[in-house]
Amino acid sequence: MSSLVILAGPSCVGKSPLLKALQRFFPALAAGLQPLVLYNDRAARPGEVDGVAYHFRSRSAIESLKGQPGYVVLPVRRDLQALEIAQVRRILDEGRTPIFEGNAYLAAALRSAPELTEVPKTAIFLSPLCLDEVRYLQAQPGVDLKSVIADVMREKLLRRSTRQKGVLSEEDRVDIEARCGAAYTEMQYAPQFDWVIPNHDGEDSDNWSIVGYPLGDARHSLLDCAAILQGREPHWAERWPQDTFGG
Repeated sequence: MSSLVILAGPSCVGKSPLLKALQRFFPALAAGLQPLVLYNDRAARPGEVDGVAYHFRSRSAIESLKGQPGYVVLPVRRDLQALEIAQVRRILDEGRTPIFEGNAYLAAALRSAPELTEVPKTAIFLSPLCLDEVRYLQAQPGVDLKSVIADVMREKLLRRSTRQKGVLSEEDRVDIEARCGAAYTEMQYAPQFDWVIPNHDGEDSDNWSIVGYPLGDARHSLLDCAAILQGREPHWAERWPQDTFGG
């Protein structure tokens, strides 16, 4: 049986450009992947297509899925998202590999879904910090790791949003604060994943394509993701211990 691939991490950490790079540089590998399409009550961003990026629906429509068999409905930052679990089985029956790309909350629900107990899973977490950096910051007197991670992600989110929209509205800034504020909580899920890929080149970074090829951590993330999907040992990816965040 093929495995379910799960790719999660904080907003703007680089999940989308990683998958796009996989399609470009490992087309045969990417061709076998079929993304799961989630429901989302937010408005589509520039370039996003309904039914491809998400099923964009009203909040009330998504709330109506709560309690229905085979659906997981969860608040994600300021959005309400839902996932139809049966998608996984349909894609597997078609002989393809389902891949979830999104937040850690839905990823956790997907991993623990009783309908998918027998489905093998490959779980990858994309992190804006490596384990050594987390440990280093934790050891510094007076440093609040939650605030540091929020600051790191805020800069990435600001650059991404400015590129997409130009002048940011107050609503845009509120959304950015919700996303960067959730990053620390989402990173606490990282030890539950098979692999954690450190990636300083978020979705805002030029390193994904400025010279036509990924550079820096964008390149490392791409090569490691491909290696994991091919069943090979990654070079830069890490396994984070369960007590990474003191739990």
